[in-house]
Amino acid sequence: MKNPRKEIKKEGLKLVAIGSPIIATQLLRMGLNFTDTVMAGNLSALDLAAVAIGNAIYMPIGIFCMATLIAINPVVSQFLGARKFEEIGKSARQMFWLIIMLTIPAFLLIRNLDLVMHLMGVTPEIIPLADGYLKAISWGVLPLLAYAGIRYFSEGLSVTKPAMYIAAASLVLNVGANYVLMYGKLGFPALGAVGTGYATSVINLFGAIVFIAFTASFKPFKRFNIFGRTTGPEWKYIGELVKVGIPNGISSSMEVLLFATVSLLMGTLSVKAAAAHQIAINVAATMFMIPFGLSMAISQRVGFSLGQGSMSNARFRGFVGIAICAGVMTLTALLLFLAPEFIISIYTDDVEVASVAVSLLFMAAIFQISDGLQVGAFGALRGLKDTRIPMIVNFISYWLVGFPTGYLLGIFLGYGPEGLWIGLIGGLTVAAVLHNYRFNKLTKAGS
Repeated sequence: MKNPRKEIKKEGLKLVAIGSPIIATQLLRMGLNFTDTVMAGNLSALDLAAVAIGNAIYMPIGIFCMATLIAINPVVSQFLGARKFEEIGKSARQMFWLIIMLTIPAFLLIRNLDLVMHLMGVTPEIIPLADGYLKAISWGVLPLLAYAGIRYFSEGLSVTKPAMYIAAASLVLNVGANYVLMYGKLGFPALGAVGTGYATSVINLFGAIVFIAFTASFKPFKRFNIFGRTTGPEWKYIGELVKVGIPNGISSSMEVLLFATVSLLMGTLSVKAAAAHQIAINVAATMFMIPFGLSMAISQRVGFSLGQGSMSNARFRGFVGIAICAGVMTLTALLLFLAPEFIISIYTDDVEVASVAVSLLFMAAIFQISDGLQVGAFGALRGLKDTRIPMIVNFISYWLVGFPTGYLLGIFLGYGPEGLWIGLIGGLTVAAVLHNYRFNKLTKAGS
């Protein structure tokens, strides 16, 4: 490398250019849940509870399916690097078969989750409304996965702005759709929380149609013949997506379930603890969107390099990306350390809740760097299409280290919310170390 400093700067700017629209897209997608929550809360506490419970049960299923489809990113980025344009088109066409295969069980499962709510002991009056919300949102599963698949396909080819524009339009339309269907405007019946589910399905359909139309008309994509004739499912391509995608989906679900379980355990401590945790985790999740967006860009850059046949470039680009993730999260850690009271004041003026939330934000500051390192390295490994071992690492980190540690300290030994969060810190730190170790090991041998 002739000028390392110059090359690092060049790669860093390239990564940020690809990743920034992805970050914006993620934040805008978070805005959909935010508007649903606020508008349901303005209706009644029952509607808000139904949306919250329904969404909490729906999210692990949705995240598993979408995270599985992320496999298309490294697959097409490697083909792009190798200039195998016909293979890119075939992979895209076979991705649609995978979307159908994921949609059918997800659709049926989401429509039959009332038993789960009964087993969880959800308040009986909430169940019918939450079940109605889930049945309404189930109609949007197919378009949601179509949107997600095309989005990850585009991001694998470094085309990241269309998803951002669609997410922005979806956020605006979601407010209108909620207003019409929840409150019963323009001749529609007032459906309350159930209307939120139908509005989400409508927005998902909008996103899918617009993204498909863009993909079909975007000139640089013409050479891939994405919507060309297909004879049916071809396991050669679907199998590759499944091989990379299913472990990625399981990994993402394990992380989401850990945080969901901790949230439930907070509810066993006290109302104040649960409220403080919800605030702190919302702040941390918002911060996490930055390295997550960058990790998608890292996958593309590493995959592209590997497709070109250069493991040394894959290693260089991966570690530059990981370093940027860690650097960004160092800045967010400083923000959480220096201004926790101001951040918490945005959410609540309850003194007791604020006091606990501030202490949790200090702990969130501690795991910011670990979170950046783990998601950055996870993205780099995904670019190598290495997802099976990282899945095992996530299981060990989150469920053999993080959860037992948090339960032992927070519940068994009585250290409360802070004890549970020490478990989160431990899990994320172990994941950060092991993912980076694996990426270094895999790329060092071939560089």
